[in-house]
Amino acid sequence: MAGNRQSDAAPPLADDIRAILRESAALAVDPDSVSDSDDLYAAGLTSHGCVSLMLALEERFDVEFPERLLHRRTFESISAIGSAVRSIFDEAGRNPT
Repeated sequence: MAGNRQSDAAPPLADDIRAILRESAALAVDPDSVSDSDDLYAAGLTSHGCVSLMLALEERFDVEFPERLLHRRTFESISAIGSAVRSIFDEAGRNPT
């Protein structure tokens, strides 16, 4: 882990994703200790944790992940999650913040 929190995703969105990771206890480490580009699977994200994370993201942002985004790469980093959420909002003509 980088240990230095970078903000590749829009700061409020990255902060929301970190809060969801913290609340869902999906990682083996503190979400604040990973950068936006760090591999969340290397940080302890499991397949079960990934499903819980996806459901929490859907609830928080009032979205549904389309089938085309249901793969490991979508949830591999905070940046990747942020990109996926933004793409869902862009398609719906909505703003994630």
